[in-house]
Amino acid sequence: MVLRSVRVRAGQQQPAVAEAPDAAESGPHPAERWARLIQRRPVTAVAASTVVILALAAPALAMKLSMPDDSTQPRHSMGYKAYATMSEGFGPGFDAPLIVAAKLPRPDAAASDGGRIVDALRTVPGVAEVTPPVTSSDGKALMIVAYPTTQKQAPETNALVNTLNTTTLPRATAGTGMHAYLTGPNAGNVTFADFMGRRLPWVIATVVVLSVLLILAMFRSVVIALTAAVMNLLSVTASYGVLTAVAQWGWAGKLFGFPEKMPVTTWVPVFLFVILFGLSMDYEVFLLSRIREVWLRGSDNSTAVTRGLVVTARVITAAAAIMFLVFLGFVATPDVAVKQIGLGLAVAVLVDATIVRLVLVPAAMEVLGKANWWMPSWLDRCLPRIEEETLSGQEPVKVPTA
Repeated sequence: MVLRSVRVRAGQQQPAVAEAPDAAESGPHPAERWARLIQRRPVTAVAASTVVILALAAPALAMKLSMPDDSTQPRHSMGYKAYATMSEGFGPGFDAPLIVAAKLPRPDAAASDGGRIVDALRTVPGVAEVTPPVTSSDGKALMIVAYPTTQKQAPETNALVNTLNTTTLPRATAGTGMHAYLTGPNAGNVTFADFMGRRLPWVIATVVVLSVLLILAMFRSVVIALTAAVMNLLSVTASYGVLTAVAQWGWAGKLFGFPEKMPVTTWVPVFLFVILFGLSMDYEVFLLSRIREVWLRGSDNSTAVTRGLVVTARVITAAAAIMFLVFLGFVATPDVAVKQIGLGLAVAVLVDATIVRLVLVPAAMEVLGKANWWMPSWLDRCLPRIEEETLSGQEPVKVPTA
């Protein structure tokens, strides 16, 4: 066990912890009573809050990403009326054309190679119609348009795009010297959605690792850094799950103004994650800073958690209430992508400020006890000092580290 002294400023006096103004007359602060209640049954509180958050997050496993189109607009809008008219007259896949652009090896190969691609496209299930090839004036390129049997937002259309890209076109052009590419707005949206789905885990991993290192350097605790990252991820995944259930599954969709079931907009999960993780980490640092201050003054772990919760409860609750109402206001806008952003942000702030900060954090820190402040001495020496550990008006306190 290595002991290191905390430097103090002499000649100044500072109370150990900010007390409620009428603490002596009105009894314990409501936040203190709540913390004591949670600390009496910490394991039950951790289990119950975790189950609730995981239940909210579960629908995110079925999240489908796609860009919104006219079919997801409000029923009274001109965009939806135009889509409905075209879909009724020409089929649901008319607004989702798949354009095949091919580079020919020689000008005289346009007829044979173009016919080969057309025949291959017509045999694929899910293709409603294929237009004749259109050749460029120099005979070096041709274009073919295929229309799916399903609308742009349907999962079957995404599957069709992937099939054409990975199987149909490579087989049709094998050994011909011709290069065929699937393009157009619909194919581009599917490709972008697939790309975001593959990259999102890397974005999450990068942000989490960097935040863990920052928290580790600030609070000099491995356990606190890891639990902070996990709890912030829980808030984000809960917002993903609720967003999927409301927008994609249609649960209470009419209540929030979603006209129909629709996929989650492709860029919304990344947008939500970077904002929500930052907001959650802000709350986390604010709360943990107050808890650590009390602990550095020599209080035990339970007292530090209780007093930290008391000092920060009003500020966190007020800030969360303001942001919740502001974000919920986004749901009133007609654009479905903005609705999804507002709903996701509002749910995450609500979950983070209530279930996570009021239940999961104090309960988990009570279960972990002294392990909350574990820090290997070799790691403590390697990490930079982000802030000076200075407590004004106090006698030097010996702070133990592993």
